[in-house]
Amino acid sequence: MTVYSMTGYASGQQVVACAPENSAAPAAAHAQATLALELRSVNGRFLDISFRLPDELRGQEAALRALLTRRVARGKLELRAAIQIRQTSAMPDVPVAALQQLSLLQSQILAWLPQAQPLSVADILRLVSTQEVPQQPRTDIAEAILPLAENVLGQFLAAREREGQRLAQLLMERVRALRALLKQAAPLAPQLVQAQKERFLERWNEALGAAAADATTMTAATAPQAAQEKALAEATAFAIRIDVAEELERLAAHLDEIEAVLEKGAEVGKRLEFLIQELHREANTLGSKSALLEMSRISVDMKVLIEQMREQVQNIE
Repeated sequence: MTVYSMTGYASGQQVVACAPENSAAPAAAHAQATLALELRSVNGRFLDISFRLPDELRGQEAALRALLTRRVARGKLELRAAIQIRQTSAMPDVPVAALQQLSLLQSQILAWLPQAQPLSVADILRLVSTQEVPQQPRTDIAEAILPLAENVLGQFLAAREREGQRLAQLLMERVRALRALLKQAAPLAPQLVQAQKERFLERWNEALGAAAADATTMTAATAPQAAQEKALAEATAFAIRIDVAEELERLAAHLDEIEAVLEKGAEVGKRLEFLIQELHREANTLGSKSALLEMSRISVDMKVLIEQMREQVQNIE
């Protein structure tokens, strides 16, 4: 029995040793990037996937969408990615051309503004590092996202499976509780028939009494005919009111089907939603036909359990 919830969360990180795309850059400029992924989902009628990716990874969105679509059927999914880059060398190698350009700019500024402060070493390093930022994006980071996404997706599916098993157990507990209520209702059906029979005989006697009272104004043929029509109307209502055996049978059949669907597993959420609707319909009919207080109470208890099942089924894939 493998049932998946539509609620899940997983995350993962991977450190990628990457170099700038500029092949002329010195080895000291090499860096490490920490690639982080988060995948979360909530319930939804269909599969809805959204991405929050940095610009360096926009080109991988189609591959990521295909990966998620193959493994997930329903739910509102969100995949987040973040990149944190850290230089591996303690002291950067400053290009001579950049120093020459800064020196020329400083000379021009001091010529116009003699009171300006000259550049410090920290200022120079900051300006040079700012000029080197456009070395991104790095293709090796983009290549690392798919293997990391596979790993995170595996954890994500395992989390959804654990939550799905918990929901399936809760549903089975409700099914057992409903079966117990059905056992309580079955012996009440003959009592319901007897109660309706007594009411029918009472209406029959009333109809005969009314016909006898009106015999002075009716012919011998019309008095029995009026009594017969009233008796037939009461018999029809009686047959409709006592027919709760069908509701009890259908309730039991729907519970059997729910157990079979949960045992089969896989993508069962939509079928379970339909079965829950049918259960609720039969429980309502059972209550509307009931002429016994105990049967009405059983119907209410059934509807409470079925509503709890409806809330749980909404989270199943």
